[in-house]
Amino acid sequence: MSGLPYFDALLEQLNLHNPAVELAFGRHVHWGYWSNPDRAERSPEAFAQAAEQLTRELCLASGMQDGDRVLDAGCGFGGTVASIDENYIDMDIIGLNIDPRQLARARSRVRPKTGNRIRFIPGNACALPFADDSFDVVTAVECIFHFPGRQRFFEEAHRVLIPGGRLAISDFVPVALFAPATAWTAVRPGNTGFFGRCNLRCTRTGYHRLAKETGFVIETERDITANTLPTYSFLRGLGRELGFISPSAVFETGFAECTSRLRLLRYLLFSFRAS
Repeated sequence: MSGLPYFDALLEQLNLHNPAVELAFGRHVHWGYWSNPDRAERSPEAFAQAAEQLTRELCLASGMQDGDRVLDAGCGFGGTVASIDENYIDMDIIGLNIDPRQLARARSRVRPKTGNRIRFIPGNACALPFADDSFDVVTAVECIFHFPGRQRFFEEAHRVLIPGGRLAISDFVPVALFAPATAWTAVRPGNTGFFGRCNLRCTRTGYHRLAKETGFVIETERDITANTLPTYSFLRGLGRELGFISPSAVFETGFAECTSRLRLLRYLLFSFRAS
């Protein structure tokens, strides 16, 4: 078991070859980005495009260039690796994940185009199995809240990046006054709740402090909360279509939507440069 019940549910549906789940989550397993959220379509195809666009926004924020060596930490089913492969040339790309089931799916579906090199490696993002100065870019798309600790991940990312290398992440970030209300997501047992243990306590100020303490300089900080909001109505519709009734999934997703609409929980993109 992964300790992440939502991945268990997704893998079950994917193994059943559910077409809607395959379209929506067969490549990326994260929220979507809509340039015009008020006119967002909520079909699986549209959601898949929005999820791909979120990855593209993060890669652009990272300053990624042709010829880079890239590590995607928490690579899921390999969607970010596949996107990088499709949009850049002469790339060395590694996807790292602690769940062998996710890696198996990524290996079976992601093949490098000519001139690029791809590997999928098991490992802990807070104890990276790579030498110092191994990468130009490290990415972590909507997964850092699952890691054992942000501080340790930032230290490890800094270690494996070359001087001047870039780290790019996306995360759910509470405003300071709301942060104490998110503490329960980090201390409950890891297999409790649909999304498992999620540490959502790091505020914007916390990220600024973390960057300074670990040798990074913030280069990009974007609040894209509004662009991600159509995700919630899509998930509700998909749940109804599948007949999927999980009180935990309904509560946790509803909590995230309500607090996001109230601007208490924000979806931020960050990029950092290793000094």
